[in-house]
Amino acid sequence: MTLLRTPSEQQPGRMGALARLPVFFALEGKRVITAGGSAAAAWKAELLAAAGAQVEVFALEYCEELRALAGQTARASVTLVCREWTADDLRGAALAVGAFESEDAAAAFAAAARQAGVPVNVIDKPAYCDFAFGSIVNRSPLVIGISTDGAAPVFAQAIRAKIEAMLPQGFALWAAAAARWRGMLKQSGLPFAGRRKFWQLFTRHAIAHPNDVPGLEDYEQLLADVRDLGGAVETGAVTLVGAGPGDPELLTLRAVRALQTADVILFDDLVAKDVLDFARREAKKILVGKTGHRASCRQDDINRLMVGLARAGRHVVRLKGGDPLIFARADEEIAACAEAAIAVEIVPGISAVQGAASRLGVPLTGRGKSRRVQLVTGHSRDGGLPDDIDWRSLADPAATTAVYMPVGTLPRLVEGAVAAGLDPLTPAVAISNATRHQEKRIAASIGELPQRLAEAALEGPVLVMIGSVFGAAKQHDTKPIIGPSRNSFHPHQRSASGGSEKRWNGGRCRD
Repeated sequence: MTLLRTPSEQQPGRMGALARLPVFFALEGKRVITAGGSAAAAWKAELLAAAGAQVEVFALEYCEELRALAGQTARASVTLVCREWTADDLRGAALAVGAFESEDAAAAFAAAARQAGVPVNVIDKPAYCDFAFGSIVNRSPLVIGISTDGAAPVFAQAIRAKIEAMLPQGFALWAAAAARWRGMLKQSGLPFAGRRKFWQLFTRHAIAHPNDVPGLEDYEQLLADVRDLGGAVETGAVTLVGAGPGDPELLTLRAVRALQTADVILFDDLVAKDVLDFARREAKKILVGKTGHRASCRQDDINRLMVGLARAGRHVVRLKGGDPLIFARADEEIAACAEAAIAVEIVPGISAVQGAASRLGVPLTGRGKSRRVQLVTGHSRDGGLPDDIDWRSLADPAATTAVYMPVGTLPRLVEGAVAAGLDPLTPAVAISNATRHQEKRIAASIGELPQRLAEAALEGPVLVMIGSVFGAAKQHDTKPIIGPSRNSFHPHQRSASGGSEKRWNGGRCRD
């Protein structure tokens, strides 16, 4: 008897504790004091100037980077003041940044800045910092800041690199267009609800076409689309997304973008929680899982819910483990959407068999070993072994076979395959939770595997793979490789200035 359950919405957790509050500071035209002439001070001065600040750098000696930087920044000026800083220099400044090797010098600078009411940061000395500089992903005016509260700057840089890879460069153009169009939209006569719909359509289009160059014709088209809708509810859409075998790093970029634009996510039990973390916090997440021999949602209920949400104007992501087109009943969901005239997009995912094989370090095909790959299910609609298995194909010694949902029916499947000619000594592997941290595996001959699998009582999704290519599965265990840092550091020359106060501006030191 099949146990039924109803789709259940997962409530988002409350905001956890924050080590730092991310705040974006407007520095356009404001005076910022930097003390120190090192390369670290040069990087901070360049960053501050890029944000529009008027940066004054106080030091007796300057590195070559600072000399080159003076007068050459993108938006504002960097002025080199060839003397030590004083407390008077800090008055009226928006921020103060220091680069000191000495603890006493750092403490004195921080105390003077705080006395003047100026937020202060002393590079690499958290005890003297009122704020921190994080790693930055720059698609200005879209800017993303990343902080580890100073605990692991290299880790923050690695996270930045991941975001850089996921965030198309074209988003900068779309963000700039949004800044230009905001004032125009206010003058368009659209009510608040219409303007909100404009930005919803804008966002959907920008994410779907990140590398298009937005122009006035795009603004006019979006405006026309909103006016055409009037008070009607826009029909939503459904995206069938493959969540991959489990490891969230195996998601495709398109899958991540779909999750980030979804209003509602209907997900299965096999989807890892870490995958759901890519979704917007505001998105509704509804569990619609189907599990063998345990309470499951009816497919008809899932179809009805999915279509109803899309008809209400929602972007629905139907999130499935592995690839959505492999043993995931996608045909029924696509047909339900087609019948309701709901647009469907399919985002393929890395399949369970690909993920498992990659973790074993075993190719699915091999010259002289396997000339084809076949995927079969060990689970029929009524929970038993399917009646229409092609036993001759299953017994083919030149095939690699992956059996999905094999628990409970593997003994009968192996018995039938051996009766059709499969050598019982053929290598085989059972792997559960492939690519996840709780992954477990059993390597044995196919004749021994049913008993070994029953004794192990593996938890989670199990996949059985059969074929001569798995003869070396016991020896191979591939895991993610973290390469050494490729950061390189170069010595910096320093040059001395004269004794009297001088200012370096535009590459020229003047009295």
